[in-house]
Amino acid sequence: MTGPDDFDLGDLKLPEPQQLEAYFALTEAVSLLQHHVEQQLRAEGGISTVQFQLLMALNGAGQLTMTQLADGVVYSRSGLTYQAALLEKAGLVTRGPSPDDERATLVAITDKGRETVGRVLPGHIQVTRRLLYEAVSAEDLNRLRGIMSRVRDHIREEPPRSAAPRRKRTF
Repeated sequence: MTGPDDFDLGDLKLPEPQQLEAYFALTEAVSLLQHHVEQQLRAEGGISTVQFQLLMALNGAGQLTMTQLADGVVYSRSGLTYQAALLEKAGLVTRGPSPDDERATLVAITDKGRETVGRVLPGHIQVTRRLLYEAVSAEDLNRLRGIMSRVRDHIREEPPRSAAPRRKRTF
């Protein structure tokens, strides 16, 4: 079995053990929660977690540009285009040119999209309540919210993925 000492990391200092434990606990907890949420969304609405996030963003705003959606759900341009096409084919969203910017595409939620959100949201709340909120006290939840909000805001200080230049394909 290899350990961190088996790699040449140059001057890079290894994380402290408690940092590694926190990181791996966070990533495992998020993966487990996402797995259960994904199962619930597929069973009750036939949609994925990413599609749910897109519908929720649109449900609150009514319509957004593809760039706003990509930045909001932190998704690649091509992945978002694919997901938006699937949602459009299912009749959950519409896509069209923006009247304000001919380069932008507006995505709007449909009545069927709102119905889907209404159908899956109660189950989504039940899953997150059972797996996340029941595991922590109100005080812990408040601390977790503060910590994760700071982490999210710190990470969002980086330019959004939609602002990153596209890589050229090499074949």
